[in-house]
Amino acid sequence: MSKLLLFAIAGLAAQLVDGALGMAFGVTATTLLLFTGLAPAHASAAVHFAELGTTFFSGVSHWKLRNVHWPTVLFLGGPGAVGAFAGATVLAHLSTKAAQPVVYMLLTGLGLYVFVRFALFPVATRPPADGDARGSDKGPGVRTSQMGLAALGLFGGFLDATGGGGWGPTTTSTLMSVGRRHPRTIIGTVNTAEFFVTLAASAGFVLGLEDVAVGSWMPVVGLLIGGIIAAPIAAWAVSHFRPRVLGVAVGCLLVGINSWRLAALYGWPIVGAAIALGFLALFALVRHRAAGVRTGEFAAENNVPVDVM
Repeated sequence: MSKLLLFAIAGLAAQLVDGALGMAFGVTATTLLLFTGLAPAHASAAVHFAELGTTFFSGVSHWKLRNVHWPTVLFLGGPGAVGAFAGATVLAHLSTKAAQPVVYMLLTGLGLYVFVRFALFPVATRPPADGDARGSDKGPGVRTSQMGLAALGLFGGFLDATGGGGWGPTTTSTLMSVGRRHPRTIIGTVNTAEFFVTLAASAGFVLGLEDVAVGSWMPVVGLLIGGIIAAPIAAWAVSHFRPRVLGVAVGCLLVGINSWRLAALYGWPIVGAAIALGFLALFALVRHRAAGVRTGEFAAENNVPVDVM
C-alpha cells in the first residue's frame, strides 16, 4: 500500500506539471518512479501503459474539434511508432545496471531542454498563414518536409520509449518553431500521433519484458489515481502559476535528481550535488528576475516609483 501511495504521488506530480506546462508528464513520472526504486524498463513501461487511455481520448477530442491534420499524423506517427517499438525493445533487453546510466543521461538531457526552453526562450508562436484562424485544413508547417517529419517522429519515438518521455517536448517544440499553422493544430496533431507511439512502445515492453504484468500493474494504477486527482488541480494551477517559473523549476528538478543519481552510479555524488545546487541557484535567479518583472509591470500600470537600490 505504501508503494501504491508513492506511485500515486508520482502521478499527481506529473499531471500537475503536464497540466500547467502542456508537456513533461512522461519525464516527470519516470524520474519519480525511478526515485522509488523501480527499474528503468518497468518505469517507462508503466508510464506508457498509463498514457494509453489519456492519449487515445486526447486524440479523439482533438479530432472532434478538427484540430488534427491526418497526413502529418501519418508521416510523424508512423515512424514515431517504429522508433518507440525499437526503443522499448532495446530498453527491455538491457540489464538494470546497463540501463540506469542511459536513462539518467536521457532524463538529464530532457530536463536541461525543459529548463532552457522556459528560461531562455519564451513561447513565441507564428500567426496562422493566409488568415487561417483554425489551421485545420493544412499541415502544421508547410516548410516541414515529409522526410523531416519522419526523421523527427523516429527520433522522438525512440527517445520517448527509452527515456520514459520526450515525445511532446521534441516534436511539438520543433513544429512550433518551423511551422506556420495555428498552435492548436500542431498540438492536436502531435497528441493524436502520440497514441500510436504509446501503443507501439507498450507493445515493445509487453514482448520484451517477461514480468511486465507483475512489475508494472501497481505503478500504472498509482499513476492513474494520482493523475485523476491532479487533473482539476492542474486546470486551476494554469491560471495561478507563471508557466516560465514552473517550467524552470521542473527543469531544475529533472536535471538535479537525474544528474545526481547518474554521478552517484560512478562514485561522484559530490559532482552530482554540485550540479543540482547550480541549477537550484539558476532557478532562484530566474524566480528573482520574474518577481522583478512583475514589480515593474505593476509600477508602470499604477505610476508607482520603484526603488532600484
